[in-house]
Amino acid sequence: MEDEEMEKKVQQYLHRKGFRLTELSLQEERNRLSTTSLSDVSLSRSDNDPARYYDGYNKLRTWAYSSLDQYKHELLRILYPVFIHCFMDLVAEGHTQEARSFFHTFREDHELMHSRDLQKLEGILSPLHLEEMDLARSLRENKFRIKLCEYSYELLLQYLQKTQALVMLGIINERIIFEVSAGQPSLISDDADVVALVGTSKDLAKQINQKEVHWGLLEDSVEERMEKALSESDKTEAESKDADAEDNNKKKSSEGGKQGGPLKKLKKDKVVGATGKNNKSETSMVSAAPRVKPELTLPAMSVEVEQSVLEDLRNRAQLNNLALPSVSFYTFLNTHNGLNCSSISNDGSLVVGGFSDSSVKVWDMAKTGQPAKTSSSQGQNGSSQGEHLSLTFEGKRPYTLFQGHSGPVYSAAFSPSGDFLLSSSSDSTIRLWSTKLNANLVCYKGHNYPVWDVQFSPVGHYFASASHDRTARIWSMDKIQPLRIMAGHLADVDCVQWHVNCNYIATGSSDKTVRLWDVQTGECIRMFIGHRSMVLSLAMSPDGRYMASGDEDGTIMMWDLSTGRCVSPLAGHNSCVWSLAFSCEGALLASGSADCTVKLWDVASSTKALKMDDTKAGSTNRLRLLKALPTKSTPVYNLRFSRRNLLFATGALSLGS
Repeated sequence: MEDEEMEKKVQQYLHRKGFRLTELSLQEERNRLSTTSLSDVSLSRSDNDPARYYDGYNKLRTWAYSSLDQYKHELLRILYPVFIHCFMDLVAEGHTQEARSFFHTFREDHELMHSRDLQKLEGILSPLHLEEMDLARSLRENKFRIKLCEYSYELLLQYLQKTQALVMLGIINERIIFEVSAGQPSLISDDADVVALVGTSKDLAKQINQKEVHWGLLEDSVEERMEKALSESDKTEAESKDADAEDNNKKKSSEGGKQGGPLKKLKKDKVVGATGKNNKSETSMVSAAPRVKPELTLPAMSVEVEQSVLEDLRNRAQLNNLALPSVSFYTFLNTHNGLNCSSISNDGSLVVGGFSDSSVKVWDMAKTGQPAKTSSSQGQNGSSQGEHLSLTFEGKRPYTLFQGHSGPVYSAAFSPSGDFLLSSSSDSTIRLWSTKLNANLVCYKGHNYPVWDVQFSPVGHYFASASHDRTARIWSMDKIQPLRIMAGHLADVDCVQWHVNCNYIATGSSDKTVRLWDVQTGECIRMFIGHRSMVLSLAMSPDGRYMASGDEDGTIMMWDLSTGRCVSPLAGHNSCVWSLAFSCEGALLASGSADCTVKLWDVASSTKALKMDDTKAGSTNRLRLLKALPTKSTPVYNLRFSRRNLLFATGALSLGS
């Protein structure tokens, strides 16, 4: 009697607190214990029967698809978590054949939303694979969070109670957390946002995104000095023109000439000058950005480099939605699928390729196309290590060959001045090369697994790396150990990008998130959730406020760093977005993809509309496609805007595509 009273009290407590699923499971457990020993034996036999997963899921699926249209799309959200956990439970129990049959029978239901995950899960053939695969481990260690309206939740509880579906009830209880909201069901367009792992939930993102981000530019930068010099020169020119015009007017008035004509002309010139300046200031997002102090000790810029930067800034082409950039595309021929990565120096004079045979090759564009020189003229620059590697029996190769890695090279990047080159490899090392000496200077060891990406900071000296070990690391050229280790992603860190003020780095991961890290503290200060597949490319706007990210499905998303929200989601390409680049004034975004196209997007008009709608929370505005530039059969590996706003692109000719 005491046990019965205790059970009643527990049940009343659960009912009062609204724990309907727990109350239901307790009732089912009590009914099961009160059955006869014969039914216990039959139940224990059925517990080992793999068909119970198939039958339970099939009935749940049939019920969800036959429910009312108003609530159907919400109830269908439950199927994907139940499907993958049924599959993984079957594998864990050793029913491999039944698991594969179950997977292929119901896979089609989830292809549209989760095709990448399904491709990875298809490779699970044994319980050992569940422990080794990052995705499977992440799915089993974290719960799904699903949003439902109150009535949909009641319908689900009624179904589970009526059908006595113990297997489905167990999976739903153990693997899913429901967020029940009063009112009408959410929109079908929100389906991508309402199903998420708790490990990457929006609650965690909201908690992280409360931290402050200083997204401005560095104080006393070369660009700022150049803008001041230009504004001062514009003022002096305007003053001298005004003085000359006044002198001319005085002369003409003293000579008895007509005064109306020159005065009207002078006023018109002033108006034209003012509107010209306004247009220039509107197209430049950089000039309006706030200034911040650097957190890192920045290297001093040499006079020669500063002069070349200033010369480039003076001759920079102003781009907008009417004035599109010139594009210079470098195509690699006869790579035989061996080219893994490529990059271009800031001025476009050097192009590097990283290959599967562990080699790194650098082409000097000024020498490309020139007739081969004899071998006797090659020793004039001294005999530095590695220089002999660029020789052939017939003469000099058109490139400089760097060898040192012991595995495929996955990333390469030039320093801002072009004097140094970084490369990363599957051998878990990063190497620093001198393009002047044609030699390897340093080998950086710290990662434990392949290093997928490496990027120099905008000022040089510091660089960041991204690896299969789920970490990103910050290094300086003069130290062989990393300065900071950024850990927090649930899967590979696939790409890394520096903020323009060097105080932050952004990382894109196979866990479908992008994170922003503080280089001084090593803490994650922003978490961006919205991609449906691994993030492969990142780019920062020149004013430091916005960030663009591209993923494996071809989606491009632009984020506001200050708020942490997506401002421009769009399906940009039909395949992987491998590279993104903002123009120097921030008016355009260029994207390069495996679908063999370069696309140019209008950023200025979208961000302008967003600033006007800042009062509206959650407002989004899709980027407008200005132009698509298809190649014949060349996937686009890398994009870069030079300081003069010329767009450089690289890719390897793919005859099979």
